[in-house]
Amino acid sequence: MVARQTDRSKRLMARILITGSNRGIGAALAAEAKGRGHSILRATRVGQGGDVIFDISNPMQVKQAMSAINQPIDIVINNAGIIGPDSPTTDMDWTAMAHTFAVNVAGALAVSTACLDHLRRSGSPRILTISSQMSYMGYAKSDRISYRASKAAVNKVMQGLATDLYPDGIAVVVVDPGWVQTDMGGAKAELTPEEVATGIIDLAERVTLEQTGKFFRWTGEERAF
Repeated sequence: MVARQTDRSKRLMARILITGSNRGIGAALAAEAKGRGHSILRATRVGQGGDVIFDISNPMQVKQAMSAINQPIDIVINNAGIIGPDSPTTDMDWTAMAHTFAVNVAGALAVSTACLDHLRRSGSPRILTISSQMSYMGYAKSDRISYRASKAAVNKVMQGLATDLYPDGIAVVVVDPGWVQTDMGGAKAELTPEEVATGIIDLAERVTLEQTGKFFRWTGEERAF
């Protein structure tokens, strides 16, 4: 059961930057947040109709695009990600693996750090990064190992960022969205993007500095790394 706020009339409206907001979970997050009255900045690649345009695998391009935004940002949601190659550990597609890490790990960090000046102008700054249940270190599965490893890596990177940004009052958490009916998750997945978006926006609205560095399910419960 999703833990939801009981009185939305008391919610403070936020400006939220969402990466990968042109489809799937990202599009659902943008729609859910906008429906609640939040101001949305959609970050996408060229040709995808975003408010902020950059190639997330290019940190300099990310920095330049964000430097053109002259307004506070309350919440950053690092949603953009790719599934990467289905190469086994014994016969890896190294170029594809490197690109997966460039998007899923370095990209999320690049966006987060490029937004720091904007976040510092907020009264309640927060960074949420969409991870995956496939990152769990208790699983020994090796399929989609590049994706699994990239999500485990972004968890650790965001945990470190949480430590570094704690003195600035910026909360940083990672979120497991579950198995979702997207291009990545497939039609047989358990959850719709709209269901998951509702839970993630609920979490984004209420997460505090005391919770920084933690890993949450989309439903709001804390989970193990």
